[in-house]
Amino acid sequence: MLFTTQWLTTLFADYQGAAKEWIDIAEVATDTRKKFNHALFVPLAGENFDGHAYMKDAFDQGAAAALWDKQKDLPEFLPADFPVFLVEDTLAALQELAAAYREKVNPTVIGVTGSNGKTTTKDMTASVVGTTFKTHHTKGNLNNQIGVPLTILSMPPETEALVVEMGMNHFGEIETLTKIAKPDYAVITNIGESHIEYLGSREGIAKAKLEITSGMTKNSCLMIDGDERLLREMRHRDQVITCGFDPHNDVMIKKVTISRESTQFELSDGENYTIPLLGNHHALNAAFAITVASQLKVANDKVKQALVGLELTGMRFELISGQNGSSIINDAYNASPTSMKASINAVKQLEGFRQKVLVLGDVFELGVHAKPLHRSVADSIDDSVTAVLTLGEDAEEISSRVKQQYPAMDCRHFTSKNTLRTALEEYVTRETLILFKASRGMQFETLVHYVKDPSQ
Repeated sequence: MLFTTQWLTTLFADYQGAAKEWIDIAEVATDTRKKFNHALFVPLAGENFDGHAYMKDAFDQGAAAALWDKQKDLPEFLPADFPVFLVEDTLAALQELAAAYREKVNPTVIGVTGSNGKTTTKDMTASVVGTTFKTHHTKGNLNNQIGVPLTILSMPPETEALVVEMGMNHFGEIETLTKIAKPDYAVITNIGESHIEYLGSREGIAKAKLEITSGMTKNSCLMIDGDERLLREMRHRDQVITCGFDPHNDVMIKKVTISRESTQFELSDGENYTIPLLGNHHALNAAFAITVASQLKVANDKVKQALVGLELTGMRFELISGQNGSSIINDAYNASPTSMKASINAVKQLEGFRQKVLVLGDVFELGVHAKPLHRSVADSIDDSVTAVLTLGEDAEEISSRVKQQYPAMDCRHFTSKNTLRTALEEYVTRETLILFKASRGMQFETLVHYVKDPSQ
């Protein structure tokens, strides 16, 4: 049980039915396609849907109560004693409920945001903190105005630590989320170019990410990428810890070694760590998680053990086996120019491969900056790479630029996945490493599946 309808009456004063009775609520649900378990149904409305139209499905699935837009008529089939809480806006009410439940459970809250790496950092943080505390965390990337409240409202009452990922597209969104979650600790992984179409510049992105401090108290601790110039003004503030590769950072990463299966690194405290992920950028993500754990007094041996055995959200720099003994890096979940460069740099550092092939697709939501930012990716590619194969409207900027710099390199652009698949066949061989990286909407996982098994 999360709470009761009786408790809900203290939050929402306009109600009807048997709301004042002690009716257990075991979950909060918005999707009537799933079986409910004593659920509070919250019908959300969007541009192309209205959850209020599915009240019958919710009732049949086992809803025990519901929030309801008071401007809409209640269905006649509902029993007179069915608890209904009438609100002005169901999304705002969901967020209000999440904020109240966060206070009711009162866990230590760790908020994670950033242009890249926030899901991986969230997963790492949950793993290390979970060795010592009863920990609940964002599943997948439920990190928006709906996902964060649902994450909070899905935590068990006995939760001691809550790790919440916070994403955004526009100004004001992180501010809303942080005021719901009220982080005791917060991480800004980096400032990239994601959503620059809506935020105008990297400076705008930094401003939007820093909104996470709006929900923090003077005793809350903020951890930032200390190498990022756009966060420079935060470095010397109280309760700020910087992590990065430059010597001025509070937590400095050094002696990074990347193998086929892991990344090893040392922090400025002299401790060595190993993670089953490849690349300097993942060492930074791990440093944030380690720093959070240190603040919470988690034993260092437990931290190291948790990092070695990480379970991460899929399609994030996964090294997997392909046909004919080839190796694949599946980094197809999402992309920005910054994360694409980081993945390419990691590929360049990996040894033991005769050929290295980059399969790169469009990065979305860059607006007028799209072409120059795609061209900037080419600057991270050198002649240690065998081939650059691109797909999409803007990714051609990458292959064209690399071709100019390295005329002998195989640099080709494709307009269909089928022709790209055919071109890949010559590279699917032993001692070849193939990186797949693009925005989620490019659905590059279909290419990954093909290289693993062409019959799929």
